[in-house]
Amino acid sequence: MKKLLPILMMIVVTSSVISLASCKKEKQNVTPATTQNNTSTGELTAYEKESILHMREEEKVARDVYINLLNKWNIGVFSNISSSEQKHMDAMLVLLNTYNITDPVGNNNIGIFTNPDFQKLYDQLMAKGLASEMEAITTGLTIEDMDIYDLNEALKQVNKADIQTSYGNLLRASKNHMREFYSQLQSRGGTYVPKYITQQEFNDIVNSPKEHGGH
Repeated sequence: MKKLLPILMMIVVTSSVISLASCKKEKQNVTPATTQNNTSTGELTAYEKESILHMREEEKVARDVYINLLNKWNIGVFSNISSSEQKHMDAMLVLLNTYNITDPVGNNNIGIFTNPDFQKLYDQLMAKGLASEMEAITTGLTIEDMDIYDLNEALKQVNKADIQTSYGNLLRASKNHMREFYSQLQSRGGTYVPKYITQQEFNDIVNSPKEHGGH
């Protein structure tokens, strides 16, 4: 991936190992690495399967971080967005069930991840977000920054219409979350430099109206 920061280097998905791309700043992102062309009706490519598994846990990271930052700082934006992230997780679970893929989340509690790379990501995000209110909001922006990049990359490579629709909904919602977090940051006199998407893309998002049709 073009602008990812180094945080997570591998995802182990049952018997499959997903290579992760390096990124350039303080964080790593977890991204399925291989794509196989497969035109068989109803059959997923290796990339599509890995991508759904990836998104399921990445959305859990977002939800869990926001729930805990709400408990710490009592900032209302974390309540609304954590509820939205639960819907994102549910949407990914629908895809997992549709294609008979084992759910990597299972019964894991908040802050617990089967994959050690996602556990590391969660722990680092929490350490940052608990430092101050400003850092908490910046953490939210970083998460949405990462999600938007990952979803954009995935949409270039997934072929199934139902996956494309779900990812499109998640993408619109993540952009709305970015707008909300940035508004909160601006009201406190803060600024944010994107770590995953380009500065131009970030500017275009935060300076455009809220989008409809997402979760």
